[in-house]
Amino acid sequence: MTEPFAEVLVRPRTEADIGALTDIYNHYIHETAITFDTVAFTPEERLSWLRSHPEDGPHRLLVAQDVPSGRVLGYATSSPFRPKAAYSTSVEVSVYCAHDAGGRGVGTLLYKALFESLEGEDLHRAYAGITQPNEASRRLHARFDFRRVGTYAEVGRKFGRYWDVAWYEKSLGSGT
Repeated sequence: MTEPFAEVLVRPRTEADIGALTDIYNHYIHETAITFDTVAFTPEERLSWLRSHPEDGPHRLLVAQDVPSGRVLGYATSSPFRPKAAYSTSVEVSVYCAHDAGGRGVGTLLYKALFESLEGEDLHRAYAGITQPNEASRRLHARFDFRRVGTYAEVGRKFGRYWDVAWYEKSLGSGT
């Protein structure tokens, strides 16, 4: 593991973050099968996504920022799992770190803050889909008590090949 950052602030997103968040995500579009998006976004195209994550409620977007430099190092989201009303107590979560910030504890800080921020919300389960293979993501999710519940075999095609996605779930609150 590389050296952790000296001081990282995890905070709710602001619209001023959109450029950095788009750059982080576009790296994964171009270079990996971690996301199945295949065409990069402009910050303007991502603005509605950012705005769909308010500062409170079950659907959040938290940003990790290096305090000395002000650089955005990554982000974590909780988003609707499915659009039908009966799914409202479930969220899909994800973490994306800047390509040179991986392995330095940023993802852990983000998920810790995200799950703490969701305490008290009317949520029952969190789900995460992880393109296979992705050992770093599997370890991160295991650290937060996610358990593997199944795999969609060859569900996405990117870079001329098919990819499996393993699905993980975590219990949250009471979801009453």
